[in-house]
Amino acid sequence: MSSLVLGFQEMEKTQLLLVGGKGLHLGELSKIQGIQVPEGFCVTTVGYQKAIEQNETHHALLDRLTMLKVQDREQIKEISRKIRKNIMEAEIPSDVVKAVTHSLSQFGEEHAYAVRSSATAEDLPHASFAGQQDTYLNIIGKEAILRHISKCWASLFTDRAVIYRMQNGFDHSHVYLSVIVQKMVFPQASGILFTADPITSNRKVLSIDASFGLGEALVSGLVSADCYKVQEAEIIDKRIATKNLAIYGRKEGGTETKQIDPDQQKTQTLTEQQILQLARIGRQIEAYFGCPQDIEWCLVDDTFYIVQSRPITTLYPIPEANDQENHVYVSVGHQQMMTDPMKPLGLSFFLLTTPAPMSKAGGRLFVDVTKMLASPDSRQTILDTLGQSDPLIKDALMTVLERGDFIQSSPNDKNEQNPGKSNKGMASLGFQEQFENDPAIVSDLIKRSQRSIEEVKHNIQTKSGPDLFDFIREDIQQLKKILFDPQNIGVITAAMNASKWINEKMNMWLGEKNVADTLSQSVSNNITSEMGLALMDVADIIRPYPEVIDFLQHVKDDRFLDELVQFEGGQETQDAIYAYLTKYGMRCSGEIDITKTRWSEKPIMLVPMILGNIKNFEPNAGKRKFEQGRQEALEKEQELIERLKQLPDGEQKAKETKQMIDLIRNFIGYREYPKYGMMNRYFVYKQALLKEAEQLVQTGVIHETEDIYYLTFEELHEVVRTNKLDDEIISKRKDEYKFFEKLTPPRVITSDGEIIAGEYKRENLPANALVGLPVSTGVIEGRARVILNMEDADLEDGDILVTSFTDPGWTPLFVSIKGLVTEVGGLMTHGAVIAREYGLPAVVGVENATTLIKDGQRIRVHGTEGYIEIL
Repeated sequence: MSSLVLGFQEMEKTQLLLVGGKGLHLGELSKIQGIQVPEGFCVTTVGYQKAIEQNETHHALLDRLTMLKVQDREQIKEISRKIRKNIMEAEIPSDVVKAVTHSLSQFGEEHAYAVRSSATAEDLPHASFAGQQDTYLNIIGKEAILRHISKCWASLFTDRAVIYRMQNGFDHSHVYLSVIVQKMVFPQASGILFTADPITSNRKVLSIDASFGLGEALVSGLVSADCYKVQEAEIIDKRIATKNLAIYGRKEGGTETKQIDPDQQKTQTLTEQQILQLARIGRQIEAYFGCPQDIEWCLVDDTFYIVQSRPITTLYPIPEANDQENHVYVSVGHQQMMTDPMKPLGLSFFLLTTPAPMSKAGGRLFVDVTKMLASPDSRQTILDTLGQSDPLIKDALMTVLERGDFIQSSPNDKNEQNPGKSNKGMASLGFQEQFENDPAIVSDLIKRSQRSIEEVKHNIQTKSGPDLFDFIREDIQQLKKILFDPQNIGVITAAMNASKWINEKMNMWLGEKNVADTLSQSVSNNITSEMGLALMDVADIIRPYPEVIDFLQHVKDDRFLDELVQFEGGQETQDAIYAYLTKYGMRCSGEIDITKTRWSEKPIMLVPMILGNIKNFEPNAGKRKFEQGRQEALEKEQELIERLKQLPDGEQKAKETKQMIDLIRNFIGYREYPKYGMMNRYFVYKQALLKEAEQLVQTGVIHETEDIYYLTFEELHEVVRTNKLDDEIISKRKDEYKFFEKLTPPRVITSDGEIIAGEYKRENLPANALVGLPVSTGVIEGRARVILNMEDADLEDGDILVTSFTDPGWTPLFVSIKGLVTEVGGLMTHGAVIAREYGLPAVVGVENATTLIKDGQRIRVHGTEGYIEIL
């Protein structure tokens, strides 16, 4: 056959650009031993290209379409309609007609055929494009088939297909369409088979949807289908639907919808034996393609025909393991307040810094907690530790444990190291008493960290090439010593335990909830909250200079810092911004990924926040804000002590409470410091590595310095050593990263790929309340600002920030808001700590908050009870 038409058996794996995703998979399916595929052929993309190549109107319209953006819905609609009309009216090239006629004569022109679109950008590993182009069933006769081939070509330009391509970054002029012409089968039943459960993502559970007649009724949502679940050759669940309608083929061509006999409506579509037979076919196809599949099937006279199979693109990848055992993984991003994917260099740096057993999946890190959950000794500790950082993780892990069969209990191992355990020992009161009321401990720890960073900055200057990598690897050992120093962890744990003690005892003795939130306001040594207030001070310096303010409102790039000096107050502004960057410039949002752009690298990121502070605040507002929080905390302390003294045994209760309050005031601020030290070091490493990257660009090994972000630390070391790199690696990793950006990471995932969601168990909440974790007390009403990127923030004083997560890089926005709602977080995560210190009511861990709450809506945040009402 010609390159215009290919039979299923003739197709090669490499011919995606000729036959499109659907066609290619049909060709592959028809080669699997024992799998029945209805016969047919593909009109290749060469035919489509021939049809449009001389069509000047088509190319002119396509040029107009390329200029549009997703928002231009009306224009997209109009131009797409014209393109479709133009394709339908154009004559099919004679050699295409000849090739189709020849194929039909071989398969039998008298038969009915399905005519189906198969685009080159379709059924790809990273984008499914499912249902974007058209399919026509039961088409009889050469003329009708040719007419429907034109219709398929035109369907490349339906509004939804055009918009989907725009959203996924595909060029309209580089996507071509092949058309499948396949013999019709007239099934008594048909449906869809997923070789992984589409609801839970469990790879061991197959899910089958089945209904009577043709599958169109099911795909178009016309009928409910039976749903069967199969695990390891056993039917584990069946839901039989009431099936009122079915679509059948008509003798003369086309299809019709028929009412199903009332006594048949509630019968099971497939027998038990057929369900298990179909499950076996599904596993065979999955094994052939090497990944979970979404399969369309038909049942004709007790034979299953497969009419389509494509990869399931929505599943979250499973973290890698070296064995076939059961594993339970917990998301690191949900504890580190950064659920975006990280680039390979960022992942490898974080892995070098952590002692925990971690795996990668979907551009994120996961901790394998299986051993800790299996040991009765460490189980409770890990549950409590994770419960503090994110209660939904704890609840999900409880679900796994309650099943009883997924994790085998191991005998207690006293020597087992576990991340939760070491902290717990230091949390004992004895350790707290050693440095009670001694703030000098914190200032010593800070001085030690600063000295260490100055040494690194000095010593790294003489390092380059492979020596630099050895230096960084050694210095990371030093960083780990600081991060996991018992005194370091002890200070943080003592403050956390004191907060917990205060909340429990004040609730028990005085009936007051979450008192520690007020007592944590405006403490000393909190480097992150100081960073937000310091940016208010920068605004104070700029405020008297209208020319500078006007200039800042129009700046476009980072040269603005050099241009400032031409204005009155420009030098003062430049000095203030540089001083701020010297102390905080290594920070940014998503900062645990070393590849993220730091404020020092792109100072323009700070400009909208500075301008916001000038607009929203009076002079000296930062100092007043801090002092107001300090006064509130002191007044609360005095009030509690007075009330406690009135109780039985009041003097003792007041004395113990005063000790705990002092612990909070002296030590809770330090919780933010270790991460600041870590980011300082990361930035020093990064600047040195970017110098190496410049060398690699000059010698032509890479195209741009940021290409190094797509290599791991080890790979980059090797590239610097050898001056060699396979070009493909970078572009492959960039594509992977784009795909990872679309995935939503789960809090908890098992080695079966099952995503386990936790839930909050609460009574007596208002109807439609959005439930989360109360982390900072108080109730506030205001306008919700849903912000996903910090750079897009345009806040008015009194707004409530709603976002997926916040890390220290978001702190400068906290000074402008009155409340906080996040999708991720726990009691001691960044947003919670800073919200308490600034006295902002906050609820975190609110599932899907950024989609359920609309930007601009008025909401009420109940920071004490942990829920949000949309007003």
